Amino acid sequence: MPRPNIVFIMSDDHAAHAISAYGSRVNRTPHLDRIAQEGMRMDAVFCTNSICSPSRASILTGTYSHVNGVSSIWTEMDYRVPTFAKCLRENGYRTAMFGKWHLGEHGHSLPRDFDDWTIFPGQGDYVDPEMIDENGPRIVEGYATDIVTDMTIDWIDGLVADDPEKPFLAMVHHKAPHRPWVPDEKHRHLYADGTIPEPETFFDDLESRSKAVRGVHMSIADDMGADDLKQEVPEHLRGAENREERMRWKYQIYMRDYLQCIQSIDDNVGRLLDHLEERGLAENTLVVYTSDQGFFLGDHGWFDKRLMYDQSLQMPMLIRWPAAIAPGTRCEEIITNVDFAATFLDACGLDAAEVLPTSQGRSFLPLLRGEQVEDWPEAMYYRYWEHDDPIHHAPAHYGIRTRSHKLIHYYGAGLGVPGASDRIFESEWELYDLQADPIEVRNIADDPAYAEVRGQLEALLAQYQERYADEPYRGPDTPHPEWGPYDEEIFARVAEYVAAIDASSR
Repeated sequence: MPRPNIVFIMSDDHAAHAISAYGSRVNRTPHLDRIAQEGMRMDAVFCTNSICSPSRASILTGTYSHVNGVSSIWTEMDYRVPTFAKCLRENGYRTAMFGKWHLGEHGHSLPRDFDDWTIFPGQGDYVDPEMIDENGPRIVEGYATDIVTDMTIDWIDGLVADDPEKPFLAMVHHKAPHRPWVPDEKHRHLYADGTIPEPETFFDDLESRSKAVRGVHMSIADDMGADDLKQEVPEHLRGAENREERMRWKYQIYMRDYLQCIQSIDDNVGRLLDHLEERGLAENTLVVYTSDQGFFLGDHGWFDKRLMYDQSLQMPMLIRWPAAIAPGTRCEEIITNVDFAATFLDACGLDAAEVLPTSQGRSFLPLLRGEQVEDWPEAMYYRYWEHDDPIHHAPAHYGIRTRSHKLIHYYGAGLGVPGASDRIFESEWELYDLQADPIEVRNIADDPAYAEVRGQLEALLAQYQERYADEPYRGPDTPHPEWGPYDEEIFARVAEYVAAIDASSR
């Protein structure tokens, strides 16, 4: 079988529970569902650092934030850490990147390892956006989601005309549905006010959670502003006594705009799928749809991401590859965005251990083929670095998630990450029984009945930190890299660990 093409479609902040293939209660996404129906729905894909730039760097490099240098939206990628795109390009693939890049300080670094690229500077605009290519900036008229799809289709058509036998990687990175959620005019009639169901945890009082989490500025009622709503809060909804009514009013506006942006995503995914079929490329093209992380859609009363609760942690992932993946299948094994690079290389006939030796991920290609993998990991490790950021005030934390439990440690301080506060908070723990409490509203970290479980999870957390060469927090003097490109200490330490793992497996 010839090497497959890869079309990697990634939206920004698209929660899995806003995709009907995942059972959405708030919208329908027929074209995204089509990928699931004709391929596989991945049910346990998790982000290792739930914020835009770090996730994108982990996807490209197959490494955690402390390795690739992108610990926050303020830090730059260490370009000595190779990407899977570079590996594919060096092995005969043509490569392209269109849309949101958002890597490097303020998102102004430029892509490498691509034959062609056109990106939004920073976050980018929804309407008539400025875009940058190798010739510099220019204004492109139209709606951002349509523009990115048009560029991808035109690029694929050029490749087919030039050399239809040569495989390609197209990375299609939409800026939608990121804040401030500006819909295309043709979708503004959808989702009338008052029709969007509220989540089960909409009025969660957060009573059992850590103080650090109760202090985040992600409340729909209190922190969602006029820029997000495109209007001021009416006088009769202001004040503490009107908080519940105000929250409901804001939620309907927020979700209407958010879902209208997703409608454009779904329409354009349909366009791209149709074009692949028209070109005779569908059979041997691996199509991936995902988002850079999850998002709170009123869950626990919040918007945004960053925290380790499942609505923020879970990434949607739908994959179609008719030549290798059976239609209508599902995978429930735990996977992270660090695993993507090794998987794509494996699908293209390349061994990540050879061509991407810095990778910390593992190929899940056997799972896509429906195979049973006896030693597949039963847990995933998470770390959010951007402590007490000036907008959302989310605390730095790390944790471990298994199929049945989740342990989170808010360790109380930042570690020199640019854009983060130096304030010291109380060290706190949270533990959730995901079988008894799947909506994560009852913190049982101090429950004597779970003392043994907590001890086991703390030991597992330490094992995973050692596996990924990530230094646990032990106080203000904890050794840590100076974030940014070309950090010799962390790169050398991880290289040494990878070499040790390779030696032990021989």
